[in-house]
Amino acid sequence: MEEEKVNLRLDADVQKLEAERLRKGKDKAEEDLDSLKTDYKKLRLSMRTAGLGKTSEQWHEQIQEEKNMDDRWEMKFQEKSKFCDRIESKLK
Repeated sequence: MEEEKVNLRLDADVQKLEAERLRKGKDKAEEDLDSLKTDYKKLRLSMRTAGLGKTSEQWHEQIQEEKNMDDRWEMKFQEKSKFCDRIESKLK
């Protein structure tokens, strides 16, 4: 009977140690997951900042906007150039 009690206590101790080991493993896994989530968020942010997260349609829109801006500047330059030519012709 006494031996049985000792065995039961040993079994209980083994169960407690096993439960503690599993709990520590779970905590470590949760920490690793949190770290991965943080790294993923940082990566997505840097991709967005660098423009790497754009779709081809978004790139197409941005290129079109840049072309439109270029055309506007070209028109302004032509207007100013004509204006300067008219002033120079009047000064002669």
